[in-house]
Amino acid sequence: MRILIVEDEPKTGDYLHKGLQESGFTVDVARNGVDGLGLALELDYALVVLDIMLPRMDGWTVLRRLRERKDIPVLFLTARDDVPDRVRGLELGADDYLVKPFDFTELLARIRTLLRRGPVREATFIRLADLEIDVVRHRVMRAGQRIDLTPKEFSLLHLLARRQGEVMSRSLIASQVWDMNFDSDTNVVDVAIRRLRAKIDDMWPDKLVHTVRGMGYVMELRG
Repeated sequence: MRILIVEDEPKTGDYLHKGLQESGFTVDVARNGVDGLGLALELDYALVVLDIMLPRMDGWTVLRRLRERKDIPVLFLTARDDVPDRVRGLELGADDYLVKPFDFTELLARIRTLLRRGPVREATFIRLADLEIDVVRHRVMRAGQRIDLTPKEFSLLHLLARRQGEVMSRSLIASQVWDMNFDSDTNVVDVAIRRLRAKIDDMWPDKLVHTVRGMGYVMELRG
């Protein structure tokens, strides 16, 4: 398995490189955030070990941009041990967070655990055509324009977007968004879809939310 280390401190980077190679991994090392992000996007890695305080681009930014394109395990390895930093790292999509100074055997155990587990996290950023959804911050943009949604509208959009291309029945939408059993006499789903379309579709020529007659709704870009 191939691992990427993004670490600017030479001694730490070399130590990790040697230790992980001796443990059977193929290892690449990047010394700044820009190079690290470039390698992570270009090559197929099983896992990324990422520092936060990096030259040219900090680890927060590296992780955020990586999550827009790929969903691979990321372990933060950093001297920043404040609880807010740990929370921020996990909210941005990190899979684990280990504070320096560290014991190599613990790092190795965490890496092996993450590799066994694989990526189980849902994407924190979803893009479809010119629609962008920041799941963590509940922000929606289309063609660079900010769209304000109510919490239920965002939940509905998130459900459709994360399962784009899949026809979603009204009963499934009702149970997922409203946590309710579907009543054929209520049109709550249809009303919510109309309101969502008014905000994310009506102003743009390319429609993203489509009705599938007799089945439900699907979110996709049609040619």
